[in-house]
Amino acid sequence: MGEINVRFLGSGDAFGNGGRFQTCIYVRSDAMHFLIDCGASSLVAMKHFEVNPSLIDIILITHLHGDHFGGLPFFILDAQHISRREKPLIVAGPPGLEDRTNQAMEVLYPGTSQTQRGFALEFVELTGEHSTMVGPLVVTPYEVVHPSGAPSYALRVECAGKVVAYSGDTEWTDILTQVAQGADLFVCECNFFEGSPGNHLDYLTLLDHRAELECGRLVLTHMGDEMLRRIQSLDIEGAEDGKSFVL
Repeated sequence: MGEINVRFLGSGDAFGNGGRFQTCIYVRSDAMHFLIDCGASSLVAMKHFEVNPSLIDIILITHLHGDHFGGLPFFILDAQHISRREKPLIVAGPPGLEDRTNQAMEVLYPGTSQTQRGFALEFVELTGEHSTMVGPLVVTPYEVVHPSGAPSYALRVECAGKVVAYSGDTEWTDILTQVAQGADLFVCECNFFEGSPGNHLDYLTLLDHRAELECGRLVLTHMGDEMLRRIQSLDIEGAEDGKSFVL
């Protein structure tokens, strides 16, 4: 077992609040490089922070909203035409991920979903509360409350003896206590400070349940304007684009 590095390439919400890139979390160990979510701005974020897309072995997707999976068409096209990728790429996420990705590619760049590539691209469908080996990773998805046209997941990812957990987008649900339990790092969305209209978490609700989240480190992400204004004065630390955590 060795250290793993978790770096936020994108910690923003769907609307670019705070000028932040959309969700993209880069995790690397000595043997493995992977992304958790790949929002529409993720390829730009990778190049901004000088992360070589060719290093990425696996991309894990929590749900099929554009700020979480919309960067896949650009990542795949970059791999094909710019970096000339040769090593395989695995993309894992909810049922329907492959079809939705191909549809997005056809809307954005007609014909590109069927173009022959110089690398193997494998899609893996994750099933709720069923642990799946994705390469060397053990990935366990938990269905959360966030309509996206397909199941929306929180994820527990075991890598190099460490556990990184991520809420995805969701309002409060007790399943988050299972997702966070024993995790070395639990990344939790917190779009609002109080009074979420639904489908997202707010800080005051999360604080009510803080003691139930038996995790090592808790970091908030996907924050809207009010949360961004307040985060420095709150009791839970917030993610920032470019910020890294070593586990």
